[in-house]
Amino acid sequence: MMKTLCMLCLSLCWINLAYAVPQVQQHTLKNGVHVLLIEAHHVPMLAMQLTMPAGSRFDAEGKGGSAALLSALLLDHTRKSNHVDWAAQLDDAAIRLSAGVDQDALTLSLTVLEEAVDEGVEAMAEALLSPGWQRKRFALLKDNALAAAHKAQEEAGTQAAQAVVELLFPQHPYGHVVGGSLTSLNKVKLKDLKRLYQQQVKPQGATLAVSGDITMAALIPLLEKVLGHWQGQPKIALADIPQAIASDVMQKNIIMQKHQSLLTWVRHGPSRHDKDYMASLVLNHILGGGGFGSRLMEEVREKRGLTYGVYSWFQPLETSGTYTIRLQTRADQANEAEQVIEAVLTELAAGKITADMLKKTQQNLSGGFAQRMDSNRERAGLLSMMGLYHRPLNYLQNWTQSVESVTLADVKRLAKLYLQPQSWKRIRVGPASVHKHEHKKGDV
Repeated sequence: MMKTLCMLCLSLCWINLAYAVPQVQQHTLKNGVHVLLIEAHHVPMLAMQLTMPAGSRFDAEGKGGSAALLSALLLDHTRKSNHVDWAAQLDDAAIRLSAGVDQDALTLSLTVLEEAVDEGVEAMAEALLSPGWQRKRFALLKDNALAAAHKAQEEAGTQAAQAVVELLFPQHPYGHVVGGSLTSLNKVKLKDLKRLYQQQVKPQGATLAVSGDITMAALIPLLEKVLGHWQGQPKIALADIPQAIASDVMQKNIIMQKHQSLLTWVRHGPSRHDKDYMASLVLNHILGGGGFGSRLMEEVREKRGLTYGVYSWFQPLETSGTYTIRLQTRADQANEAEQVIEAVLTELAAGKITADMLKKTQQNLSGGFAQRMDSNRERAGLLSMMGLYHRPLNYLQNWTQSVESVTLADVKRLAKLYLQPQSWKRIRVGPASVHKHEHKKGDV
C-alpha cells in the first residue's frame, strides 16, 4: 500500500512539473530579432543569450576556427575601449559577458543584476555592434588559440574529435572541429573574421533569449533603443546546408603513447527537426545517456569493470550531427570492451527493450527536467535553442508530456534504425601494440 502511494505521489509530481514550467513570451523587434522571455521575479537578476547563425560551419574553407576567434575578439575589446578599460568597465558594474560558438551558432551571453540591466544591455550591444578589430589583440588571441591547439594535440580526445569530423563530414560545412586545427588557425587572418561578421552577424535570424526579473513591457523599449539601428539579414541562412554523406572508412586507429585506449563509436544521428527527436532521446537514455541506469554502463562497467564510465549522446544540429559512444579503458581490455559495446547494440537493435526499461527511463528524464530549468542561465540557454531551431512556443511546457508519450514501439523502431553495430564507425586512440594485426578493410 505504501509503495503504491509513493508511486502515485511521484506520478503527480511529474504531471505537475509540466504545469510548473513558466510561460514563454515572444516579440519580434522592428529589425527582425526574435525575443523570447521567461519572467522570473524571485531573484533580482537577468540572463540573456543572443544567438546568431554564425557558427563554425560558416568558417571559410580551410580556415576552421574563424568563428571561435571572432567570438573571442568580440568579447576582448570594442571600438571605444581597449581590452584593459573594457574589462574594468564590466567588472565595475558586475556585468558578466561571455561568448561562444558551436557548429551552427555564435552566442553572446549576459548575466547582470536587475539594478544594472540598462548598463548590461548597453555593454552587450557595444560588444556586438562596435568590434574593435585591433590587430595586436587579434594576433594575441590567435597565438593563444594556436598554443591551445598545439597542447590539445597531446590529448586522445582531440585526436578522436578530428577523426570524427573526417569520417562523418567529409567535404561538408561541419567537417572541421569548432576551434580549428593548427593548420587551419595558421591560415586565419583578421579579414576572415571581418568577413564572417559582415556576412552572418545580422538581426534577422537572430534570437535574444531572456530569463529573469523583467517584463516584456520594460524589455522591448530598452532593446529597441540599443539594437534598433542594427540591420540586415545573414548571407547564408541556417537552413541552407546539405545533409552530410559519411566517408566509406569504417575504422580508424590512431597511435599515441598512452597507457589507455580511448574508444569512440560514431554515426550520424537525428537533427533538431527530426519528428522522432524525443523518442531518440529516450532511446539514448536507455543505451548510454542515463548514467548508471543505462545498458552500456551496466554491461561495460558494473558487470565487467572495464571502465570507470561509458556514455552515449547525440548532438542535434540543423541537419544530422554526431551520435557518439565513448569510453576509456586499459589498452589490453580494448578489444573486450568493444565486443561488449557491439553486444549491447545488437541486443537493443533486435528489440530487446522492455516496458519496464522504458518506464524507468521516462521517469528519470521527467524527474531530471526541473534541474535544467533551475537558473536563469539554463532557461535562457533553452530559449535560445528554441529560437534558433524554430521550436514551438510551448516546447518547454510540453517537454515532459512529449517524453512520456514515447511508446515502446517507437523506441524499438528507432533502435533498429540507429543501433545496428555495423552502421557505427570505430575510432581507437591508444598504444601501438593494441593495433597490431587488427586492421580491417577500410582502415586508415
